[in-house]
Amino acid sequence: MRRDIGVAVGLPEPYTSELQGWRERLGDPNAADIPPHVTLLPPTALNSTDLDEVEEHLRAVAARHEPFVMHLRGSGTFRPISPVVFVPLVQGIGECERLERDVRCGPLARDVKFPYHPHVTVAHEVSEPQLDEAFEGLATYDARFRVWGFSLFEKGRDGVWRPQRDFPFGVPLPGPVLPPDDAG
Repeated sequence: MRRDIGVAVGLPEPYTSELQGWRERLGDPNAADIPPHVTLLPPTALNSTDLDEVEEHLRAVAARHEPFVMHLRGSGTFRPISPVVFVPLVQGIGECERLERDVRCGPLARDVKFPYHPHVTVAHEVSEPQLDEAFEGLATYDARFRVWGFSLFEKGRDGVWRPQRDFPFGVPLPGPVLPPDDAG
């Protein structure tokens, strides 16, 4: 069986509700289906039989990284290439770039259409005036929070993306516990 998965850094409250509210007010058709996030792995088709290997890979990636501060500020756009308005990162960019590179290897190695640019989408597939409204309305947006890890998301049959498993940073992989060295 095929599953559609993605890997992302979710946003804490109140930022999730704030940015979700923007998407809803703008009439973004994906507002109810995609929670606000910073993508680390875009939607990827996966065989169910590969899920254990993928989760082990994600645990190993998370264990190698430490919590960091993410600062979102202002608004940006990918127009005219893509009709998207987003909130850009002004802190945490390098950490997200390293995470994305580590996540998108091994069992999740894949090519991507565009170079990686960490951001939080707030308007997509809406009219030009709505894109303008989002761009102008979020010009002074400001949010700062600590990122504790990332999540594996799966797209349900209803088209809604939901977190399935969290991967906290700095947690060692399970393994044997070695006895202390008594030779001292």
